[in-house]
Amino acid sequence: MNAEKTAEQMVAEARKAFFVMFAFLAVVWLVQLANWGEDYALSRHFGLVSGDVGRLPDVLAAPFLHWSWAHIESNSGPLFVFGFLAAYRGVARFLGLTLLVAVVSGLTVWFLEGANVATVGASGLVFGYFGYVVVRGLFDRHLIDTLVGIVMAASFAYLLTVAVPGTPGVSWLGHLGGLVGGVAGAWLFRDRSRRSDPGRRPGGAAAEGHPRAGLHKELGDLGLL
Repeated sequence: MNAEKTAEQMVAEARKAFFVMFAFLAVVWLVQLANWGEDYALSRHFGLVSGDVGRLPDVLAAPFLHWSWAHIESNSGPLFVFGFLAAYRGVARFLGLTLLVAVVSGLTVWFLEGANVATVGASGLVFGYFGYVVVRGLFDRHLIDTLVGIVMAASFAYLLTVAVPGTPGVSWLGHLGGLVGGVAGAWLFRDRSRRSDPGRRPGGAAAEGHPRAGLHKELGDLGLL
């Protein structure tokens, strides 16, 4: 099946991506409200603790938890923007990406973070979505996504300063693990159908007589194929 989408399908996917991210942020903020009401007991009890086998399942809980209102506020904007950009090509792929990033980021913390430190926060996901958005277009060979990646990389390159060893006050290991997970996800979830579609010639144009030859020609004329 060809992965090329009509404009209507792309708008529908973008709409789903918007509501998915809106719902995700709503859940994160509701958890924060409950966490704050319990004096951040949830962060203490379900934060990811390095080397503690019993806390391994918390790789999935930790991204929903934060240590303060300032902590969640600093994550919410980038989480929504990068999450939406990661999801608008397909929500199912995005959910797989989210699981991968959470696991890679969490395991990086679990293996390498200092002992007796409870790590929480959605910033691992933020860095994962960022890494995915930056390189996705290269793996998918999609011009628009490549341009989006270039713009995001140029605009938010400063984020990488908190994913290097020794960054004080943050879990740079979680950030770095999330970034690695996002780049890996761009490769694992790449659009293979763009390479295998029998209706496309190597140069990207549709073969003559193919049902979508007209659409492919229009997209090719616009430089989108």
